[in-house]
Amino acid sequence: MKIGVLGAGQLGRMMAISGYPLNHQFGFSGNTNDEPASLLGHMFALEDNAENIESLVAFADVITYESENTDVEIVKEINKDIPVYPGEKSLFTTQHRGREKALFDQLNIPCAPYQMVNSLADLTKAVSDIGLPAILKTATEGYDGKGQFLMHHTDQIKEAFDSMQGVESILEGFVNFKRELSLIAVRGIDNDHKYYPLVENTHHNGILRLTIAPAQTIDPKVQETAEHYMQTLLDEMGHVGVLTIELFETENGLVVNEMAPRVHNSGHWSIEGAHTSQFENHIRAISGMPLGDTSPTHAFSAMINIIGKIGPTDLVLNMANASLHLYDKTERENRKLGHINIIANSQAQLDTSIQQLKDFLPN
Repeated sequence: MKIGVLGAGQLGRMMAISGYPLNHQFGFSGNTNDEPASLLGHMFALEDNAENIESLVAFADVITYESENTDVEIVKEINKDIPVYPGEKSLFTTQHRGREKALFDQLNIPCAPYQMVNSLADLTKAVSDIGLPAILKTATEGYDGKGQFLMHHTDQIKEAFDSMQGVESILEGFVNFKRELSLIAVRGIDNDHKYYPLVENTHHNGILRLTIAPAQTIDPKVQETAEHYMQTLLDEMGHVGVLTIELFETENGLVVNEMAPRVHNSGHWSIEGAHTSQFENHIRAISGMPLGDTSPTHAFSAMINIIGKIGPTDLVLNMANASLHLYDKTERENRKLGHINIIANSQAQLDTSIQQLKDFLPN
């Protein structure tokens, strides 16, 4: 099957790497030939060009996307001719934090209190209603901590509002959490569902730096609750492919933070750490193949992001239980350049391995 990917970044790259052994071919939309996925398939420079969109459609049997910031109008246009998965509804919902939160409310999925903000008066009222601390975020776009302002005091209201630069925003109440978790699932065209174990995530300056999989000391009922929320979302949106939800574990249970209609950074551990990676399962789902086993291959796994600088990769290559994944990207501050996967048979081995790779983690 020929699979078109809207985007040509590292997620598209890893989708293709997982899909070629399944006898799929890949094409990507991108504007240069030095993007991470450019050597793994044909490049189509869309640039809102109808002729190039037609060329991508003519190439592909099915289309997927690697970012929730993909132009939904392009997806609608393509969907007239060939299927686009995960689908229009998933993309449209996750592109706007207000729509996303409204869906959580509709489905009785717990999330932080929130109010939409379009003016300084809106923000003043929202702060009064929700209380502080709270986080002001842009309603659209924004990732890895960008487009956010953490408010502690009412005298920050104007500064926070000005930081949004006039774009629609959303104020969310701050959630006191024990740890940050995420759940990745995949839904097939035939409505089959598979779930990966909950994982624990550590962020620094809004960027994911470390994932531990599975999250340790998780009550099975917590996994069950997260899977219930996930299945509700998958079915409501008619989602086909991988969906990720980020959650807070609190004293009173799980609170859903946000979702991503795609393969996710917190699932990269699954390349070596699960019987079927998130990337392969996404490709299986959108191409109508049976879904693969999502259970872990080892009792303990971890993923370390490589951020900004490549760093001492020989450390990784000399470790029997670590794997290096680079994305063919130039170094730049806060840029995701690659990741390291670790597999281990004990907590002690995992802790030792992470300590050996401490140069890749923030202080």
